[in-house]
Amino acid sequence: MKILVIGGGGREHALVWKLKQSARVEKIWCAPGNGGIEAEAECLAVDPADVAALVAQAERLSPELTIVGPELPLVNGVGDAFRRRGWPIVAPSQQAAQLEGSKVFAKEFLRRQRIPTAQMYGVFDTSREAIAALSGVNWPVVIKADGLCAGKGVFVAQHAASAEDFIHRAMDTNELGAGGKRLLLEEGLEGEELSFIVLTDGQRYAPLVPTRDHKRVFDADRGPNTGGMGAYSTDELLPPKLHKEILESIVEPTMQGLASEGILYQGFLYIGLMLTASGPKVLEFNCRLGDPETQAIVPRMDFDLAQVLAELASGILEPARLKWKPGASVCVVMASGGYPGKFATGKKIEGLTDAERITGVEVFHAGTVRDGGSIVTSGGRVLGVTAAADSVERALAAVYQAAAKIHFEGVHYRKDIAARAGRVHAAGD
Repeated sequence: MKILVIGGGGREHALVWKLKQSARVEKIWCAPGNGGIEAEAECLAVDPADVAALVAQAERLSPELTIVGPELPLVNGVGDAFRRRGWPIVAPSQQAAQLEGSKVFAKEFLRRQRIPTAQMYGVFDTSREAIAALSGVNWPVVIKADGLCAGKGVFVAQHAASAEDFIHRAMDTNELGAGGKRLLLEEGLEGEELSFIVLTDGQRYAPLVPTRDHKRVFDADRGPNTGGMGAYSTDELLPPKLHKEILESIVEPTMQGLASEGILYQGFLYIGLMLTASGPKVLEFNCRLGDPETQAIVPRMDFDLAQVLAELASGILEPARLKWKPGASVCVVMASGGYPGKFATGKKIEGLTDAERITGVEVFHAGTVRDGGSIVTSGGRVLGVTAAADSVERALAAVYQAAAKIHFEGVHYRKDIAARAGRVHAAGD
């Protein structure tokens, strides 16, 4: 099998790493890839958001399977473009991808299908209207940009001053780009977050192992939101009673709702949940695998990912094929100094080989490029140092031992990933 992977971050490196383990896989291309992926696949200089360019590459390469990592090509319709040509691809339709591409579309879908979610205060097209609505909310209030904002379009405001500041930055000074031109206000929910991802062919679905990510840039969930500073996976995140409740109250109605509305959903559906005192509620949908959740999920896979995804692309998912290794995995994101604000690039990374010598550790590249014989930084999130072990504690010990061996100028990473694993378990009991 020859496979094309679209994307160039840590999620895509983890996918390439796992796909390469399959005896069925002969060749992997990655568009555009990164400095780490380059060692395991042939990288192509293609903008992953440019559907026409991706179609042209696929015409030239004739991959037998295409897997899409990031959201932008999905929202831009790459799934439809490939399927029209009869090319196997793991990707929801452009219509389905609006679940991530538009927070308003997702909210309206949740309300129509009566799926538990936060109360909405309103949708606003001007900063004046949004600020005026703050007089009628309970604090904290969650402000969401309607469109795609690279993981930075959600702000939890504790008071009016910070809410007004975010609204002005999004709508008046254009800090979030086109995605921030329309805002949604909703109630703030209390509880622990959980990433619940399912793989579906549009009829059958299979849940992946549960994960929890860490959005804030600093320890103790302080500082601005990021694309994700780390994630962990352990079955203890999801006691059987909670798992059953999520399937019955959220996953099943979502699958049935998509089908009843004629929305083709074939691929990964990420359901971001808040485990509240009154039960799990949907915070958001993503129409693809999470990043860095993927880096924590992939090491626990005990099945042939290439086979499962090839079957899915042909419209036949076999949920029983998805077997999982017991234990736990932890991913710690090593970021450039200043991220998610301004940061420098081109910093030489040292210690990668030493880190990967530690048992159970893999280093997935995100914002890296090769510069001669060196690997240098090229983005905000640079590496996802990942460890799998038979417990969260052992995985944490290995991942932080590995992270301590890696150095580049200005490096920053959180020291408390998975520190609250026990509390999440308690929330689901």
